[in-house]
Amino acid sequence: MSRTALRVCPLCEATCGLTLTIEDGRVTGARGDRDDVFSKGFICPKGAAFGAVDSDPDRLRAPLVRVDGELREATWEEAFDAVAAGIRPVAERHGPHAVGVVLGNPNVHTVAGALYPPVLIGGLGTRSLFTASTVDQMPKHVSSGLLFGDANLIPVPDLDRTDHLLLIGANPLESNGSLCTAPDFPGRLKALRARGGTLTVIDPRRTRTARLADRHLAIRPGTDALLLAAMAHTLFDEGPADLGERAPHIRGQDELAGVLADFTPEAVSGACGIDAAVIRTLARELAAAPTAAVYGRIGSCTVPHGTLASWLVDVLNILTGNLDRPGGALFPLAATDRTPRPAGPGRGFALGRWHSRVRRHPEAKGELPLSALAEEIDTPTEEGEPVRALIAVAANPVLSAPDGDRLDKALGSLDFMVSVDPYLNETSRHADVVLPPPPPAQSPHHDFAFNTLAVRNQVRYTRPAVPLEPGRMAETEILARLVLAATGLHGADPAAVDAMVIDQTLGKAVRDPHSPVHGRDQQELAGLLSGENGPERRLDMMLRLGPYGDGFGADPEGLTLDRLLAHPHGIDLGPLRPRLPQPLKTRSGQVELLPEPIAADLPRLRAALDERPDGLVLVGRRHLRSNNSWMHNVPALTGGSNRCTLHLHPDDAGRLGVRDGQQVRIKGAGGEVTAPAEVTDAVRRGVVSLPHGWGHDRPGTRTRHAAADPGANVNQLLDGSLLDPLSGNAVLNGVPVEVAPVPAVVTETFDALT
Repeated sequence: MSRTALRVCPLCEATCGLTLTIEDGRVTGARGDRDDVFSKGFICPKGAAFGAVDSDPDRLRAPLVRVDGELREATWEEAFDAVAAGIRPVAERHGPHAVGVVLGNPNVHTVAGALYPPVLIGGLGTRSLFTASTVDQMPKHVSSGLLFGDANLIPVPDLDRTDHLLLIGANPLESNGSLCTAPDFPGRLKALRARGGTLTVIDPRRTRTARLADRHLAIRPGTDALLLAAMAHTLFDEGPADLGERAPHIRGQDELAGVLADFTPEAVSGACGIDAAVIRTLARELAAAPTAAVYGRIGSCTVPHGTLASWLVDVLNILTGNLDRPGGALFPLAATDRTPRPAGPGRGFALGRWHSRVRRHPEAKGELPLSALAEEIDTPTEEGEPVRALIAVAANPVLSAPDGDRLDKALGSLDFMVSVDPYLNETSRHADVVLPPPPPAQSPHHDFAFNTLAVRNQVRYTRPAVPLEPGRMAETEILARLVLAATGLHGADPAAVDAMVIDQTLGKAVRDPHSPVHGRDQQELAGLLSGENGPERRLDMMLRLGPYGDGFGADPEGLTLDRLLAHPHGIDLGPLRPRLPQPLKTRSGQVELLPEPIAADLPRLRAALDERPDGLVLVGRRHLRSNNSWMHNVPALTGGSNRCTLHLHPDDAGRLGVRDGQQVRIKGAGGEVTAPAEVTDAVRRGVVSLPHGWGHDRPGTRTRHAAADPGANVNQLLDGSLLDPLSGNAVLNGVPVEVAPVPAVVTETFDALT
């Protein structure tokens, strides 16, 4: 007997609503939920394959514990006993920073991943925190922190109302959007064109998004900040910048004009590979448009000047008067955000409050560079202890971080490691304990992170579509028990973790004069919370205290968990609205156009004016049916165009003697890999492209489909030494590589073996 259930898709940042078909406790189909208030029925191939992802036979069904060097199935009790016995002695003997925590991308796609890692990190007291953000988006967090005083206050383009959109280093037709949550991003771009708007794409590849654009400019990889600086220079050079109604809330305009004086279009043209007249036209059109927005993503973040590029994206939005206005770039207001407080100076944002032990990388947003994880494990120094134990939650850094070979060896040297992961993959195979969460259909869903980046304010929550299978443990309980086991409270009731957070949060709220519950009785408020379990009670608390909440009864029309559950397709909270100056947390209470760390890094950008690559440079690419390394084990999401091939331009192929389909060897500072060549004029001359997330050929994993077509790990071409100094983000794009055809005899042997 079949039934249907609603679920918000957790497989990318678009957060589309799904209607699942369920037969005998198993998801057999997925289609778009036409009544979803945000996605309105849109679905992509990943969402359509939800059932296949959910029922992958290689998903672990029980915990694994290492006994005599071998991972064996164990009970949950045995697994958490082993965690407590492995983590606590390391922390007690060597100090809290000897226990590292690695958080992977899937954490932001789950309720558990949002609610419990902060408690784990705080309970451990460790500064050895590494996340996927430093191979992806940390430059945007740092630039937002410096501009606005809050690293999580990221403006997003108002896609549905803008007249002019400039995308740099972004390919949302393949990624579905990133740091800009927008179901049906392709449809929104087509609607922009249909209403007479202009779409410009700046990318060294002619991507699917670029093919949709009015104008595509094939920039030289890694020079995004130079181009944006020249556009900002043009705005100053051709007249006073129009800051619009936000002018009283912005400072540093004159100083900014001075430091950009050297970045004329003529000065940057040679480095960028874009004509000076075209650069001036880009700036003029941006300024002349009735409304406009600039949006940069991973291609402009994972480069040597990633933070400067991210900063300049918002500088252009500010200088054209498009920050914080409809049709420009606005700040979302999520239902679980804190209640807005009166505008005024804040504590600001600081970098480098501590440093990594080996190469002294400054922390950013409490994190150290993921590229530094291997050296923090395998390199002794006189200062501090190395990382001796590691907790990896939904993370596979052997594939996602530079120089996986070195990290692979380093993980094998740890005293103890625990992974929370549904698979035995390239990283979790090193763990002493593997704790597998249930499939997504058996988990609740609310987008804590992505609603802070959504192009429309809305709120949705779905309970598990399928009950937990016998022997499974909810992901929320797994992480709550992990918190207890790792922090010396092993054996306590896991509900105590949620109770502690609720107690602390309500305690602060009743003491806060700006809170809607200031002065009320804390225990009374706790008694008003609804929900079937601790995580739901925490969600109810956040909704009630949030900007749309009922204030625990103060507003009868306000938002609560019960009200949200009564709207299974979600609640629309309206379009994005201007919010400045209220959300600013800088020490001045204004937007800081030229923060000191940015000014100090500009000489490095000036030096790049004279840089020209001698040979080929590498960029990554994304496939619509892929999300980093975690979907290559699903047959429905591999094959077709989703292949691990090296794109190279016909002129470069001819010069190197490479034929289409021929195996080629790609060599970088971190090593070399082999992949089939795909000759195409979709890449700029001098640029080659290899997709991210592949390389499933290490022994000891249990991902059979991925291992059958492993592909090449592009990050093995990197040695981890190239970082954006302000953010610690890995430089993944614009790095020099050498490419050569594999001799025919070697290729024939390779084909025979595979």
